[in-house]
Amino acid sequence: MELYFIRHAQSENNALWVRTGSWRGREPDPGLTEPGHRQAERLAEHLARPGREVSSPPARHHNRHDFHFTHLYCSLMRRAVLTGSYIARALELPLVGWEEIHERGGIFLHDEETDEPQGLPGRDRAYFEENHPELTLPDSFREDGWWNRPFEAADAVPGRARRFLEELSARHLDNGDRVAIVSHGGFYQALLMVLLGFERSADGFGREADVFFAMNNAGISRIDLEENGAVLVYQNRVDHLPAGLIT
Repeated sequence: MELYFIRHAQSENNALWVRTGSWRGREPDPGLTEPGHRQAERLAEHLARPGREVSSPPARHHNRHDFHFTHLYCSLMRRAVLTGSYIARALELPLVGWEEIHERGGIFLHDEETDEPQGLPGRDRAYFEENHPELTLPDSFREDGWWNRPFEAADAVPGRARRFLEELSARHLDNGDRVAIVSHGGFYQALLMVLLGFERSADGFGREADVFFAMNNAGISRIDLEENGAVLVYQNRVDHLPAGLIT
């Protein structure tokens, strides 16, 4: 199967970091910036661009205009749902929420007195039904907010990445599917660390890493999963974006 990892378009928190170099004032579940919406539009146009199907592996590996996704999933964080919605409309493909591909930490804010991260509920079913009717929510969705639990510790993320890969393989490995997921930079680090067998990575909160995989907003990486392993076909492609929209 072909797995296409798409990072969400620029969020309000991404822009905050660019402006200030700090997460102070961050939103627990930010939306997209105006450039982020334009990134998502260009991304969706690129993925939907018609082209002749190419079957030979060397040509197919370039994915110039022949993505032909069979499934589209997104994190339940707003920035991923918003980005995924552009893609779903352009491809006329169902958008399905997948809780486990959320960003590290979950939905949280730092306590003003202790500076400790505190978990928050996250958006509830009524919010998604009103604002994103194109989104199919998972059966496990909690009515009182999809997160609604403590802050996720960094050492819990690799296990979540492994569970995702196991479930992904169970759903799609033997079917020749082309699966796109709209997720997050931190989860991408964990996913590649698990696939490549590295032990440590940056946890997204200031600690250093031995290895880091760049992933720009609206970037695309392709990983082909096989019975006996995985092939990183390409990583962090942003050639569908004009220079002024690369963030």
